[in-house]
Amino acid sequence: MERYSLLKYKDRRNTNSVKWDDLEEKFGRTDLLPAWVADMDIEAPECVREALTEYVNYNVYGYYSIPKSFTDSFIQWMKERHGYEINPLWIRYSPGVVPAIYWIIQMLTEIEDSVALMSPVYYPFANAIRDTSRTLVDVPLVKDENGYYTMDLESFEATVQKKEVKLFILCSPHNPVGRVWREEELRNLLDVCRRNGVYVIADEIHHDLIMPGQRQVTAAATGDYDSILITLTSASKTFNLASCQNAMAIIPNDALRAKYDAMTRKIKTQSGSSFGYVAYEAAFRGGKEWLEQAIQLIYGNYQILVKGLKQKLPEAVVSPLEGTYLAWVDLSAYLSDRDTERTIRDLCNLAVDFGEWFGRNKYENFIRINLATSPDNVRQIVARLDRINTL
Repeated sequence: MERYSLLKYKDRRNTNSVKWDDLEEKFGRTDLLPAWVADMDIEAPECVREALTEYVNYNVYGYYSIPKSFTDSFIQWMKERHGYEINPLWIRYSPGVVPAIYWIIQMLTEIEDSVALMSPVYYPFANAIRDTSRTLVDVPLVKDENGYYTMDLESFEATVQKKEVKLFILCSPHNPVGRVWREEELRNLLDVCRRNGVYVIADEIHHDLIMPGQRQVTAAATGDYDSILITLTSASKTFNLASCQNAMAIIPNDALRAKYDAMTRKIKTQSGSSFGYVAYEAAFRGGKEWLEQAIQLIYGNYQILVKGLKQKLPEAVVSPLEGTYLAWVDLSAYLSDRDTERTIRDLCNLAVDFGEWFGRNKYENFIRINLATSPDNVRQIVARLDRINTL
């Protein structure tokens, strides 16, 4: 079988794709090569199409009861792929990981309470804290000269105590720096939170997208942290199903689960679209081989990027990609005295996620590049970044 025989690239222009069709709204231009937004430029697994086609052909879309077969497929996936055994009673619905973060912040904290994160990190975390009128507390990750990031847990604990932090949002694997946290790192972090009475949201939406040689550990499986921890995940990143708007909250603790249920009753949002359940179950049951090929593609694209930038921009630092399909690139050696956004947009003709989005006044010369695309697109990205040498 060919290396990527199950993967089919799509021209997503004029399909109401945020990534491809919202360029003018987001960047002010339509002639950019999109390398932003965390979704893929490849079709979902064929098993998803088949399941949805069967459902559509039935042609009745009335009120839908979540099937036990969906729950079973998710539980089996988590057990086989992550070694985490889930009781079906622990699983709750959200239309996405980000909405769940908003809900849980309001569920577990009060206005002006301190909520912590570790930048650079997925920017909706900060938005959720600010939008809910909580106090954002940032304990930045520590980067070495090779772009490898670690947690400063001594600083984290001191800050948690000083700022009276009530809740911490963990990104695992970490977006955008690509770290897959080791079991010891997670355990040490969660120990700090438990002894200081800090709740934890573990955003593990990228948990299936782990590069060769790495091992993802579910935070909840590292010890007895159920009283402080809620895990959020979805098949949306794994199988390119974001529009299905279905995410799972895993809440083993009875008291936390009761709080979550009370909150969702108030907004009457306790289950999702039938299309999402059909698609996810099909992917969990039949998408494993497709996913393995997708990971090969992503890792191959990462190698193309690293090799290309080493030749074109040798002082650029690409953080080691352990998980996710997002490359974090430090261009400080070339753009420290430049307007990075203008340079990347107007000189390189690229649409990327800019570093400042992930942490204010710290990452101005960084960019995040989406590698879940064709190798040809990655080569184009490298060629366009090479234009920086003309400055």
